[in-house]
Amino acid sequence: MGEIFTPGAFEESGGGPLYLQLHRLIAEAIASGQLKPGDSLPSERELAVMTGLSRVTVRKGVAELVSSGQLVQRRGSGTFVAPKVEKLEQALSLLTSFTEDMERRGRNVESRWIARGLHAPAPEEVMALGLGAGERVARLERVRSSDGVPLAIERASLSQRILPDPEQVTDSLYAMLESRGQRPVRAVQRISAANLNAKDAELLDVAPGVAGLRIERISYLPSGKVVEFTRSLYRGDAYDFAVELKLAPDGERNPQ
Repeated sequence: MGEIFTPGAFEESGGGPLYLQLHRLIAEAIASGQLKPGDSLPSERELAVMTGLSRVTVRKGVAELVSSGQLVQRRGSGTFVAPKVEKLEQALSLLTSFTEDMERRGRNVESRWIARGLHAPAPEEVMALGLGAGERVARLERVRSSDGVPLAIERASLSQRILPDPEQVTDSLYAMLESRGQRPVRAVQRISAANLNAKDAELLDVAPGVAGLRIERISYLPSGKVVEFTRSLYRGDAYDFAVELKLAPDGERNPQ
C-alpha cells in the first residue's frame, strides 16, 4: 500500500483540509480496485508515518469513511474495506419470509440467534397481538444473513398460544407456522427511516449512526386474528423496497 499512501499525495494549500484529502484518496483507491473488499488498512500510527499526516488528521479522515460505510472497524482487529453489498429489491406486494425471499433469489440464508424464549409481554405487544390477561409472549430475536453478509435484525413476537415452544424455531418461522396451519395470509407493514445505534450497528457489521430501515409488520390469519408482530431493522445500503402503483378506476378518482 506504499504506492497509495505517500506524503506527495497531499497538498498543503489548495487541496482542501488534509483529512478530506485522505478521505478522497482512500475512497478513490476503493473505487478503482486498488483497495478491495476485506483489505486491511495500515494502523493509524502506520498511516501517519506513511503519509506524513498527524494521527488526529488520519483518525478524522478514516472516521468519515467509516461513517459512510466504505470502511468498517472491528474491535481488536483493525480497519477494513467494507464488503461489497449487492442491493436487493423487495416487492411490497408479496407476504414472504426472509428465508423464502432469499431462496427465491438462489442465495444462502443464515441466522444468528440472539434470544428465544417466553416472556411477560410489553404493553405494545399486548396491543398489537390482542393478548388477554396473564398471557405470555414468545419472542424471537436474530440476525438474518445471506451469503455471509448480515442484512437484517428480526425481533418477532407471537402469542404463547400460537408458539408455545419458541426454541423449536430453527429456520423459517413462516414454514413452522404453515406446518401448524397458522401461516399468516396478509399483513400491514410500516417502513420508516432509522439511524442504527451502536448495538444494532455492531450486529449488522456497519458503523453506528448509518442509515437503516425500520419495518414493523402485523400479520393476520384467514380468520382476521393477529398471529405475528415483528419489528425489523434492515441495512440501508442493502435494500430497496418497491411497490407497483396503478391508476385508480375513473369512478374513484378525485377530479381535484
